[in-house]
Amino acid sequence: MEYDLRLLPADQVESIEIMKGAASTLYGSGAATGVINIKLKKSGNATIAGSGYFNVGTNTTATHQNLKASDFNQGFSINGRTTKLSYFAALNSAETKGISQITPPNPNVNYEEDPFSRLNYMAKVGYSVSDKMTLDFFGNYDQIKNDYDGGFDNTGTSDTNLNKTSSKQFRFGFSPKFKYNKGEFVLNSSFNKLVRSYDELDTYSNSVVFAQYESRSVNIDGFNKYEFSNSFYLVSGLQYQFHDANSITPYGNIAKESTKFNMIDPYLTGVYTSKVGFNLNAGVRWNSHSAYGNQLVYNINPSFDFQTLPFKIVSSYSTAFVTPSLYQLYSPYGNSGLTPEKNSTAEVGFETQLANKKIRWNVIGFYREQTNFIGFYFNPTTYASNYINIDGLNRAKGIETEIQFALNDKVKWNSNYTFTQVDEVLDRLIPKHKFNTSLDYKVADRFFWNINYQYIDARKDAFFDGNTYATTQVKLGSYQLLNTMARYEIRKNKLSLFASVQNIFNVDFVENVGYSALGRNFKLGVNYNW
Repeated sequence: MEYDLRLLPADQVESIEIMKGAASTLYGSGAATGVINIKLKKSGNATIAGSGYFNVGTNTTATHQNLKASDFNQGFSINGRTTKLSYFAALNSAETKGISQITPPNPNVNYEEDPFSRLNYMAKVGYSVSDKMTLDFFGNYDQIKNDYDGGFDNTGTSDTNLNKTSSKQFRFGFSPKFKYNKGEFVLNSSFNKLVRSYDELDTYSNSVVFAQYESRSVNIDGFNKYEFSNSFYLVSGLQYQFHDANSITPYGNIAKESTKFNMIDPYLTGVYTSKVGFNLNAGVRWNSHSAYGNQLVYNINPSFDFQTLPFKIVSSYSTAFVTPSLYQLYSPYGNSGLTPEKNSTAEVGFETQLANKKIRWNVIGFYREQTNFIGFYFNPTTYASNYINIDGLNRAKGIETEIQFALNDKVKWNSNYTFTQVDEVLDRLIPKHKFNTSLDYKVADRFFWNINYQYIDARKDAFFDGNTYATTQVKLGSYQLLNTMARYEIRKNKLSLFASVQNIFNVDFVENVGYSALGRNFKLGVNYNW
């Protein structure tokens, strides 16, 4: 419950960067297999500017198609900059209805709709004290309300209009930056409070019961970057985190005084770039956890760039850890005896450019070993259930490749493929083969068109069977999706219209056993910048 990404609207996002591989050395607990670096929008260079958008679409499954407007998204932002001051503020909202959370047993059965709504406020202010020092402040308020069904259990009785939940998130932070000769110091600090409440049908008492979970998180990360020379710099930092939670449930209450922990992490990373093409990134982090003691993680990432050829060899070896969440420790299914997951990852591959840099191609092979994997235990006789550490060594390996091809100034083609093989205990909802390809075509100066294809291989899943009171393993079939989008600028860089079709061939597929997936859906929208 430290941070809920469902509360973040895509329209407040400037960019998303996927950093693959274990990254606990720089980012701490949780960065065991990679990091998603989400950068939010910020102010432009004009004194005052703004933007707004509105789009509407359908929201249907493959078996229950209609053209009813059921998906609405709208928002606006204002930003600006003066000599000393910068600001950005945004308001976004979304409302969706039209489908049930769980899938009806056959197309002739209609389950009730489970509506969803989201409201987001964001404000950012920056002040330049001098050419060397800046102060940045931010604040967010995010809210979600939605209906939901009972968990899929193969009994056909999970559909209900009584279950309702809301999530409210408050977040604010402060980030001063100071630049000096050959370096800079940055302090990132934030406070996050998340409150989730549930009104849920209790099938045993046939009554609606109330539960509420509340968590607080404090994060302070100060680091210094110093350039010793043009070829070597060092990042040293210290991170402090505090988390606590309390809950009110029909099964009992837990006070935040007994559900808290903190972490203090000093870390050090050095980056060396030689003139002959050899590069080295190496780092170490010491995690001091109030509940789990100390953890040491490290990484070493050597690479070699053949300067006479457009070819680069990349490699890495890194260790990481994942501490149990507050929910895994202290919820009704919690286990305070859990220990952190640990893993180590080795990667090797290459990057190259061909056809006068029109083609960019990279291939990475990875191998990961994991211990203390956190799973879930259920006893069908006593109904005891809780999170547990699974003994033994678990492995995952695979290959990832991506190719980008700029045919000319108007046509660009991007594709990626991933092969993944994991041990049985990890093999849930992980496709062995996954392939995506996308074509961008600039039809005219103001007309843009995109079409993309996605293939997801068969996967294993599991659910609790309410008839047998046992966990049932299932295999989900593979599926293919084709989507398209067109955008036309009525006024260049000012006013544009767009239309999209998702799942063009209305493929009836399963992402998670028992839950609805989207069929063919249409969307129309308008964007305006001023």
